Amino acid sequence: MERDQLADFLRRRRESIRPAEVGITDGPRRRTAGLRREEVAMLAGMSVDYVVRLEQGRSSQPSTQLLGALARALRLSDDERDHLFHLAGHRPPPAEGVARLARAGLIRMLDLLGDTPALVLSDLGEILAQNRTALLLMGDLTDISGDRRYVVYRWFTDPAARTVCPPEEQENHGRRLVADLRAAVGRRSGDAAVAGLVERLRAASADFRRLWTEHEVAVRRTDRKTFLHPRVGRLTMDCETLVTPDQGQQLLVLTPADAETGERLDLLRVLGVQEFPTGPTGPPVR
Repeated sequence: MERDQLADFLRRRRESIRPAEVGITDGPRRRTAGLRREEVAMLAGMSVDYVVRLEQGRSSQPSTQLLGALARALRLSDDERDHLFHLAGHRPPPAEGVARLARAGLIRMLDLLGDTPALVLSDLGEILAQNRTALLLMGDLTDISGDRRYVVYRWFTDPAARTVCPPEEQENHGRRLVADLRAAVGRRSGDAAVAGLVERLRAASADFRRLWTEHEVAVRRTDRKTFLHPRVGRLTMDCETLVTPDQGQQLLVLTPADAETGERLDLLRVLGVQEFPTGPTGPPVR
């Protein structure tokens, strides 16, 4: 671990970011160049004290999870993110397979979308990043571990995942999830992680086994989803999926399909996150 270089790199990246780039109002009394340390701590979900110790070269070795959070908070490019991992004494996350960190360019697009719900997913349906409006709509889906981090796994193994999706849409939604997973299996032939996920699903769910044997394949780029939200009711959203060139990650953008949904989404933004659950509350998003 290169503590001094890590400290210098973090400090310079923090000072290079304009507050408006991460949705923070740049008030007239601001004297700090770039972000304040407490703002980085807030964006990364860590203590201010730890950010201070990192920048002063006094910290213990940060975990890969903390480095990922810092990379997102500081809007690092892919090369800068890899450099951060090297300075901290860790191997960067692999470019192939299921990367656990959203690509920097997609994070920036989340920021630019503002009040439009948007999130970044891996090709297997892990939620890698969400903007604030997506968090209000779905709850925090980025901190789930094990197989439950995959949307398709939650859908077929957790009955609660289906209760917020209208009953008349559940069969079709499950079928689309399986068809999308089939496409991923085809792209990543021989990948043990993908094959293992399929086998665990086959063992856990008769419903999944039934749909898997039908061998339907479909990469969904546009869709319409209904969210039964616990605070504002029924929301009908049009979904557009943008895929990275290597097809490893996707940007999912959701827009209101009708005026009533638009009004309810506006209400949800006003209500904010007070007393809002941190776990998943919306239907599976793929």
